[in-house]
Amino acid sequence: MMEKENSNRTRIVGLRFTPWEYAEIEKKWKASTCRKLSDYLRKIIFNKPITSNYRNQSLDEFMFEIIRLRTELKALGNNFNQAVKKLHTLQQIAEFKTWIITYELERRILFNKVEEINKYIEKISRKWLQ
Repeated sequence: MMEKENSNRTRIVGLRFTPWEYAEIEKKWKASTCRKLSDYLRKIIFNKPITSNYRNQSLDEFMFEIIRLRTELKALGNNFNQAVKKLHTLQQIAEFKTWIITYELERRILFNKVEEINKYIEKISRKWLQ
């Protein structure tokens, strides 16, 4: 049975950095696949390979906006669905029956478009996460 790699780590080394130095280290660490700063620094000190993440900044910004849009579309669809359900309870009034029939088709179109957008977002998200 293998023991954890860091089980014998009992020594602490303290380093002080200027704000600029720390910002540079942090920037490089966050661009890597290391989850902890200590792991990143150990790899540097012991000349181990560091895997970096390269992200397209414009794609990151696009994904942020798309994710926000998807959330808003879901909320819009939920609100629309609740309104239609509420109107279905008021079927005794003739105007509401006409409105329900007319807007049921538009609801289906809206939900189909939302689903189409969600599929597109999911496709882009998978590509973005690679």
